[in-house]
Amino acid sequence: MNNYVYPEVLVSTDWVARNIDNPEVRIVESDEDVLLYNTGHIPNAVKIDWQTELQDQLRRDYINKEKFEKLLSEKGISNKTKVVFYGDKSNWWACYAYWAFKLFGHEDCLVMNGGRQKWIDENRELTKDLPRFPAAIYTVKKINEKAIRAYRKNIIPQIESDKPLIDVRSPDEYTGKLLHMEAYPQEGALRGGHIPGAENVPWARAANDDGTFKSADDLKQIYEKEVGLNHNDEVIAYCRIGERSSHTWFVLTYLLGYEKVRNYDGSWTEWGNLVQAPIEKP
Repeated sequence: MNNYVYPEVLVSTDWVARNIDNPEVRIVESDEDVLLYNTGHIPNAVKIDWQTELQDQLRRDYINKEKFEKLLSEKGISNKTKVVFYGDKSNWWACYAYWAFKLFGHEDCLVMNGGRQKWIDENRELTKDLPRFPAAIYTVKKINEKAIRAYRKNIIPQIESDKPLIDVRSPDEYTGKLLHMEAYPQEGALRGGHIPGAENVPWARAANDDGTFKSADDLKQIYEKEVGLNHNDEVIAYCRIGERSSHTWFVLTYLLGYEKVRNYDGSWTEWGNLVQAPIEKP
């Protein structure tokens, strides 16, 4: 599939259509617009709400091990379930959910290439019916946080050692003209700009117009020829709250096969408010 290093992590809309009733597969919709699911979703797909289900409600963090086990059990997901993620915005939050599942060590994770947009563009079936599955038993066996998540404490050493930082936000956010994405409320950070030394590679450059991922050759042109990344690099990607950068984390890790990529989910909402944190503007 487009010469990706790990093509098996992507499935087509055809594959999903054939596996809607497969008891070993759980289709998960995770959207930026948390109301979309109720307007119509892939039959037998369950919803995972990034705001209320993946995020802790009392501190800025994802949910803990016990809550993750409870969530997956309620969705009918066991340790052996093949989980297929899809969503809006070229799979922004689908990739975030994928990243969260990988933090907790779930092995069999896939992404439906093209996401919700491609499914609808192909006039495939949508339903408002809510699926019901028997509760499953889920046990977190390992946590991969150190390998794929970056904290603010990791950023200064990254700057000082001149290791790659990829700012996946829009150019106007990168320069500090905007504090949020265009057409969104300009809130969430006191300062605009970017982390010193960070290269601006907007996440959307990795996606085609139909929501699918670009080919490996196109991705190499962007990240390797233009930015100068190589497979030995220790890369940290960030955006505003970690969802767009999870898309880039997925691209670098699974489509290009980079082994040392971390997602800084604190991102600009944290760094732009952090006392004494260095900020750079053009």
